[in-house]
Amino acid sequence: MFSDVLAALTRTNGVDGTAVVTNDLAAETLALGIATVLGDETEAGQSQAADVGIRHAQAAGFERVLLVPGDTPLIDPGEVDQLLHRTARDRLSVGIVPDRHGSGTNALVLEPPDAIAPAFGPDSLQRHVAAAEAAGRAHRVEPCESLAHDVDTPEDLAELLTVLQSTSRGAQRTRGAIAQLERTGSLRALAGARSLA
Repeated sequence: MFSDVLAALTRTNGVDGTAVVTNDLAAETLALGIATVLGDETEAGQSQAADVGIRHAQAAGFERVLLVPGDTPLIDPGEVDQLLHRTARDRLSVGIVPDRHGSGTNALVLEPPDAIAPAFGPDSLQRHVAAAEAAGRAHRVEPCESLAHDVDTPEDLAELLTVLQSTSRGAQRTRGAIAQLERTGSLRALAGARSLA
């Protein structure tokens, strides 16, 4: 999934540079030569990792940031460009992209980069809206279909599989990994575990 996200970000017109915050050797290896790799020294979660990226962007002189998790493999470069264009055109300081449930946050566009402090996790959509309101920042919830699907639970994975089966576009590396899981029988085991839950 991370490979698909990284590849999509390199194909956008509106992203001038990409930074990956991780302490995972595989992710670091995939990002080398494509993105700036920043160490996630505390490994305290997505919000803290986003803070590392924000500080890097500020030090590098960027005026805004797009924060995207590595588990949104359906990400479409064209939709990301439209998202960035809309938020800039409408002079939004905070663009909040909801997850498919409408309660979480799967991406943030912040201008300036420290417009609000990221607060990812369950029910983060309302936290981000409240933070933007408290800071007096122009903001809007910005649906972006290709960023709606992240994978936090077996149910999320099942939904992602359903979406992947309905289209042949995007997420090529994720499709390859799923095909490998199917060959080994791991997906059937996952489906069995879901039915017992």
